[in-house]
Amino acid sequence: MKLYDTPSAENLPAYRAQPVSGNLINGQGIKEKVRARRVFHAPWNRELPWTGMNDFFLMNNTWAILIQALKNRWLMRRSAGPVAKHRVEVNDPNEMAAHLKQKAKELGAGIVGITGIEPDDLYEDMELKHRYAICIGIPMRRGEMLHVPHERSGLEVQRVYGEVARVSIELAEYIRGMGWPAYAHGDPRSTEVLQIPMAIRAGLGQLGKHGSMISREYGSNFRLSAVATDIPLTLDNPVDIGVDDLCLGCRRCTIDCPPDAILDEKQWVRGEYRWYVDFDKCVPYFTTTYGCAICIEVCPWSEPDRGPKLSQMLLAKRGKNRPER
Repeated sequence: MKLYDTPSAENLPAYRAQPVSGNLINGQGIKEKVRARRVFHAPWNRELPWTGMNDFFLMNNTWAILIQALKNRWLMRRSAGPVAKHRVEVNDPNEMAAHLKQKAKELGAGIVGITGIEPDDLYEDMELKHRYAICIGIPMRRGEMLHVPHERSGLEVQRVYGEVARVSIELAEYIRGMGWPAYAHGDPRSTEVLQIPMAIRAGLGQLGKHGSMISREYGSNFRLSAVATDIPLTLDNPVDIGVDDLCLGCRRCTIDCPPDAILDEKQWVRGEYRWYVDFDKCVPYFTTTYGCAICIEVCPWSEPDRGPKLSQMLLAKRGKNRPER
């Protein structure tokens, strides 16, 4: 793919007093299981170590992007609501899971999966309120995202955040109408959960070297939301589509990242050995370039219709290289 004019990584915004390293807050290097701490995106009434950079990100965007972001935030007022007094009894969790997945797709979801919510899926200051998460993904328009980093790509990201939030909100309202509690997690600034770990366990894809999730259908060219609920549901399983088979040898996102924030080796992060992006390098650039997104668009998985073929090829190659017993 062709990238358009990419701003220089020099002359990035700087704090007068540098905040605590975002890598330290995120738990880079920690081998013990600990819950995530908030660092950048957060509800409007919270003050975080990197809130100043987050505010700069909002103010540095165009009016069109800012207005869409505010619309998305206003939409999230419908995250919760009254639960119908009459409860629809669920005798078959598998059937109900299939029904709600189909409902999500009717509302506009591209991919849907279900997992249980674990304490580590929530930030350290949040309490576990629901048992299940219905994870939802909606693709972004590739033609707009090829302009990264640009106002057009930034606006497309916000547009899809609005769409995926709407789907989760309407699905949550549907579930509450059946007499079961449900809460929509959509806007990055308002969410209480970590979307990617839940979506991975729900079978939507795997974590890529660039720190974003990769799905078979859309690569990394999509956005996530989730509905937390207590309605009995059958869970999906994580999938192996061969992401590591490619990421371990591919350096496309590493080379194309202007601030050199993408690491070629996995790191220990809050008790898990996984891919990690240097927060302190990434975020200052992210805030000056409409949310950047270069890494997810240069990723080979994000090329339209390439994901299924890549997955099939990589898994087949892995099978051929496996020694016979």
